Amino acid sequence: MRVLETKIPPPLVALITGLSMWLSNDYIGSVSVPEDYRVMLAVAVALLGVSCDLGGLISFRIGKTTVNPLRPETSSKLIITGIYKITRNPMYLGMAIILTGWAVYLSNLILLVWVVVFIAYITRFQIQPEERALDKLFGEEFASYKQSVRRWL
Repeated sequence: MRVLETKIPPPLVALITGLSMWLSNDYIGSVSVPEDYRVMLAVAVALLGVSCDLGGLISFRIGKTTVNPLRPETSSKLIITGIYKITRNPMYLGMAIILTGWAVYLSNLILLVWVVVFIAYITRFQIQPEERALDKLFGEEFASYKQSVRRWL
């Protein structure tokens, strides 16, 4: 299955997942939650996800390394500061949190199954290949970082 590794941009995977959540929502019963609460909670969760995304993006820009997830071998620096002290993959975590907010907005927590699918796909076809590339580029420094910071949370 290496043919899928680092081939589809993660934001596109998140978009497809969100669309799948929306389309499947009609076939799965939803929970009746007052709209005001549902929207406020969905926005709060989504903003947390956007914060994770921006934290990762800003750290990459400050470190002057690539943000292109399709070419991890072009990384010029291992970023281990800022949000990268909490999670090795804040941008993917942010996308998963945004998708969780989408499930809340759709008022259907069963749709969280799609978030799990997103996480499984990104882990297998994006994160693992990225980690192999970073292992080659940064060796012991990356190995040490992997031991001290979790992949997701």
